[in-house]
Amino acid sequence: MTAKKFLPLFLLALPLAAESAVNIQRWKTAEGTQILLVERHENPIVDMQVSFKGAGSVFNPAGKSHVAEFAASLLTGGTKKLDEEAFHAKANDVAAAISSSSDKETASAGLRSLSKWRSLHRSVRLLNEAVTEPRFDPNVFARNQMQAVTALQQQETTPDYNAGRAFAKLAYPDHPYGNSANVTVDSIKSVTLNDIRAFHRSRYGKDNAVVAIVGDVSRRQADRLAKNALKGLPDKSGASLSMPPVAKQTARSINIPFAGEQAQIILGMPLIKRKDPDYYALVAGNYVLGGGGFDSRLMKVLRDSKGYTYGVNSSLSPTTEEGPFTVSFSTQKKNTQAALADAQTVIEQFIAEGPTEAELQQAKANIIGSFPLRFDSNAKLVGYLSLIGVHDLPSDYLEAYPQAVSQLTAAQVKEAWQRRVKFDDLHIVVVGAQ
Repeated sequence: MTAKKFLPLFLLALPLAAESAVNIQRWKTAEGTQILLVERHENPIVDMQVSFKGAGSVFNPAGKSHVAEFAASLLTGGTKKLDEEAFHAKANDVAAAISSSSDKETASAGLRSLSKWRSLHRSVRLLNEAVTEPRFDPNVFARNQMQAVTALQQQETTPDYNAGRAFAKLAYPDHPYGNSANVTVDSIKSVTLNDIRAFHRSRYGKDNAVVAIVGDVSRRQADRLAKNALKGLPDKSGASLSMPPVAKQTARSINIPFAGEQAQIILGMPLIKRKDPDYYALVAGNYVLGGGGFDSRLMKVLRDSKGYTYGVNSSLSPTTEEGPFTVSFSTQKKNTQAALADAQTVIEQFIAEGPTEAELQQAKANIIGSFPLRFDSNAKLVGYLSLIGVHDLPSDYLEAYPQAVSQLTAAQVKEAWQRRVKFDDLHIVVVGAQ
């Protein structure tokens, strides 16, 4: 490969100008494809991501794990015209980086290319082949399937994976968000290429596609690129994209024996939606409780004061329906009960008291100050455009987020946490206690 072919990958890592306003242009095609564009003409580069709502792992068929994951990963494992090696060779020839992946609720395929129209057109045509005519090569599938089995077997030897799986069973026993708790070697091995083909046919359509584009193109060019990327897909996906509500579960505690010197502890509950009316109050409060690293209450007590753990973290994972709020940490087995009791005390006190004014100001300063770093490059920004499109967030989301956080009061955060987070609703999982 010549030095010239390394140029686009290098340029794509360049940061966006800090002073640039994020002007999101947004429209839909006649088939319902949503397109979001941010023009960036400073560098001759284009980032593009095509996401499909309803094509993530929570939509896997019952008893068959990783169908969605395999369908997404195999998009770049060759096309009808090109085997895997030829596909990647052609991507190199057009100086493009093409990738595919999936998460809980969506599957995505994306590219990075020079904006020179001939290069960009050829790159999008290759992306189109991957999305619409994947080869689903038996050999590539067999390799991916074996890798998934090996990864699961390795994960099952760790206490944190087993704790997460147990928590998912408690919090989402009959909900698709709990699918991850049911992954087994057999459920992975039971997947066939026919399962993957059927999943692709039913869940990759123009009407559930979101195309995000950032870079050196105009709106007219972006519209053409998006349509070219999806050309050949059915106008409508054939499967339901709806997600059932999360049923409230009675809080339970579970202790799982596990070898080793450390115990893994998780406390949590389903809590936050992507479009949650309490979103910002929950986020700010979470920073104070355990999401703010060394600044957090949990870290100050469990690590700094008691020395029970190297690190403790609370996190929020917003999804279409209630995603989890969790507090997690590991500790020496002999400290399990004391550390758990102290963690419970910190959580209970925070719910009762809310943040102090000083804690909230620190949280707001950190959240607002670091927020622009989340989309300070083309690659990061295209991910946020996809997020906005997939979850139908407002087009001014990137400006509204820090503004909403800046306007929060300690009383608002306290009220939201008292109303939404009931201490007695927290599931508790301990893996490896003595």
